[in-house]
Amino acid sequence: MMTRLTKILLVLVSIFMLSATVNAKKKNKQGKPEESPLSGIPLRNIGPALISGRISDFAFHPTNKQVFYVTTAAGNMWKTTNNTITWEPIFDNEGSYSIGTVEIDPSNPLVLWVGTGENNAQRSVAFGDGVYKSVDGGKSWKNMGLKNSGHISQIWIDPKNSDTVLVAAQGPLWSDGGDRGLYKTTDGGKNWERILNVDKFTGVNEFVVDPRNPDNIVASTYQRRRHVWVLINGGPG
Repeated sequence: MMTRLTKILLVLVSIFMLSATVNAKKKNKQGKPEESPLSGIPLRNIGPALISGRISDFAFHPTNKQVFYVTTAAGNMWKTTNNTITWEPIFDNEGSYSIGTVEIDPSNPLVLWVGTGENNAQRSVAFGDGVYKSVDGGKSWKNMGLKNSGHISQIWIDPKNSDTVLVAAQGPLWSDGGDRGLYKTTDGGKNWERILNVDKFTGVNEFVVDPRNPDNIVASTYQRRRHVWVLINGGPG
């Protein structure tokens, strides 16, 4: 049973709510719009994938420990020149905000190679538009091709010949085909040759180059094809 105090509280709450409703109607009759209690709170975009929290790769200057690069799956590429005190975004004006990997030329630290497209296959995966190259430490960039690779997970630069570069391309996630497999250039990115091709659903996600003989390469492949309702993966390894 209700106590006397409870009944009194219910009556007071009802009177308060009725009074608020009447006042609101009076304001409407005067032509003044009602203000939402949330009107003072600004809206902000919180995702799901447009945040830079998913770190995809690092690249460290070989001689200057103050300088290194961080790439993110969905939030640009960043450079520090003072050992993380400040950061500068250096990929804002390019065709993709999603970066899978970055590599510094061991023969010239001003030369950077970047593979765009998130390097995994999660639900919020972001795709890229190929391989980029910078010859001035990230101040400017040029797209070097493989624009239909979708997702690039690894780049290797020959330490004895900067024009020779290997790229692991996973391929588009939501469709078959594209630039998918292990690619090689011997002219600094002007032309590419696919040196490992499995099928239209299977790309290359990682590889290792023998430091004693760069002609010896071991690569892992990944069959993946996402639909709205299922992810088809596995396949040849």
